Amino acid sequence: MALFIHPSTQDITLAGVLSALADPMRLKIVKGLMGQKDCMSCTAAAPCPDMAKSTLSNHFRVLREAGLIQTTKKGVEHQNTVREADINKRFPGLLKTILKHAEDD
Repeated sequence: MALFIHPSTQDITLAGVLSALADPMRLKIVKGLMGQKDCMSCTAAAPCPDMAKSTLSNHFRVLREAGLIQTTKKGVEHQNTVREADINKRFPGLLKTILKHAEDD
């Protein structure tokens, strides 16, 4: 059974969020998750279908530890949602601004 560690809202840091989103693949993952109504499994959110599962899992771990996503286990799948409300509570408008400007790239 997987146990996922998620930082509390007050423990989410600006440096952690920015560091996690500095990687283009993690930024794409968060953008993909933001565009979904429901949670997504790690493999469904992958912007690169040929990426090794271990590499993809590492990206999700970094996002989780930064406080950007919430991961739950449903059967054999790990489902992920963006912790948008928690990020906005700590840094109002930050995530939306980053994702908006990332679209310009």
